[in-house]
Amino acid sequence: MNLRVVVTGAFGYSGSRIARRLLAAGHSVLTLTNSSGRDHPLRERVSVEPYNFAEPEKLARSLEGYDVLINTYWVRFDHRCFDHATAVQNTLTLFASAQRAGVGRIVHVSITNPEEASPLPYFDGKGRLERALRESGIAHTILRPAVLFGDGDILINNIAWALRRLPCFGVFGDGEYKLQPIHVEDFAELAVREAAATGNCTIEAIGPETFTYRELAREIGRIIGCPRPVFSVPPWFGYAAGRLVGWWHRDEFITREEVTGLMQNRLWVDAPPAGRTRLTEWAVRHADSLGRTYANELARRRPASSVRP
Repeated sequence: MNLRVVVTGAFGYSGSRIARRLLAAGHSVLTLTNSSGRDHPLRERVSVEPYNFAEPEKLARSLEGYDVLINTYWVRFDHRCFDHATAVQNTLTLFASAQRAGVGRIVHVSITNPEEASPLPYFDGKGRLERALRESGIAHTILRPAVLFGDGDILINNIAWALRRLPCFGVFGDGEYKLQPIHVEDFAELAVREAAATGNCTIEAIGPETFTYRELAREIGRIIGCPRPVFSVPPWFGYAAGRLVGWWHRDEFITREEVTGLMQNRLWVDAPPAGRTRLTEWAVRHADSLGRTYANELARRRPASSVRP
C-alpha cells in the first residue's frame, strides 16, 4: 500500500535518509521545514511546506490528506536562536495539528532514557513529548536512538577529527559510561517500517555494538591510524576544552548538559539492538575520510534553519 507521509526536515541528516527510502518504496512525501529555499537533491521530489508553528490552523491544513507523520524535529542544545522549551511547544503544536488534520499515525523520534522533570532539558523535553503522544490517542511508534552515525554525522566524525589533531584524548571522568550508536540508514529503515505498522510501540533504536566512551575513542583512533593515549580529565576541564574548540569553529562542540547526560549513562539501555551496521566495520570502510574535516553543526543551521533534524 502506498502511503502519503509527512517527514519533518527531509533536507536534514536523518530526515533525508527517511524521505529517500519512502520515495524508493513508492510513497509520496511532504516535508515540513524551515529550509524551504535550500538547494537539496530531494528538492524536486518532495512537496514542501513551512512549519507554520505560529499558525496552527494553517499547519493543520498542510497536513490534511496525509496518512503518517514522521517527526524528527528537535534541537540539540539551547542557543540564542532556539531552545528546548520552544522545541517542546512547537512539537506539541505539531501533534495537535496532525490530529486535527486526521493524520492516522505518528512515528516520533525521542532519545534513550527520556525523563520528565530531569534537570537536563533535552531528556525532560523528550519525556514530556512521549507522554503527550501517548495521551493523544493517535496510533504511534516512539523511536529512541542513542547516537546516530554515518556519512555526515557530528559526534563520531568530530571525535576522529580531534584524534587526528591532538597528541592525546581526554574523556570526562572515568570514561566508563556507555554509548550504543546506530547507523543512520538502519535508523531510516526502522522509521519507514514503522510508518506502515499498526498499533503503539516504543523501540530502543540502538546499534549492535556497545562502547564505553573510553573504548570508543580508542577504537576510532586505532581504525583511522591515529592511536592516542586516552586519559581521564575532570568534567569541567573537558567541557572548557570543548568550549575552546567550539569558539574556534563558531560552533557548540559539546555542552555542559551533554557531558552530564553522558556521565549519567543516558545513552545506554539494556535492550536488543534494532540496527545491524557495526560502527567498527563502517569506520574501517571510511577510515581515510573520517575526521578529515570538522563537522560544524551551527554552520549547517545558519543558511536557513535553526533546527537540526
